[in-house]
Amino acid sequence: MDAERMHRHCAAKPGAWPDWPWEEHGHPVFKVGPGERGKIFAFLGQAGVGVKAARSREVADEWLQRYPGSATVMAYIGRSGWNDLSFDGRIPDEELVDAVDESYRLVVEGLPKKLRPDGWNA
Repeated sequence: MDAERMHRHCAAKPGAWPDWPWEEHGHPVFKVGPGERGKIFAFLGQAGVGVKAARSREVADEWLQRYPGSATVMAYIGRSGWNDLSFDGRIPDEELVDAVDESYRLVVEGLPKKLRPDGWNA
């Protein structure tokens, strides 16, 4: 997996759009939901992706146990179930894609129904 492939995957999710809150970072975050009310489901970077791995830290920690060093707790928001997953090759591409899909699902389910994009659960 690399940043370009993950960018395409994130952008293909219904209602997803890139935002650049940190221009110097060089990569976007991906949000779902309209404008100011959009919520982040993926923090894209050159070396990996940050995802909402679970609703609880305990469940998100399963990633850390399966992929020590390649899955880490995200700074600042990790206590809420967010992990950084590396593109170092130790986490299979399919699992990275599944992790982004799960993050997207968790974030969309947290949106008010009227803000959820059409086709999100298709």
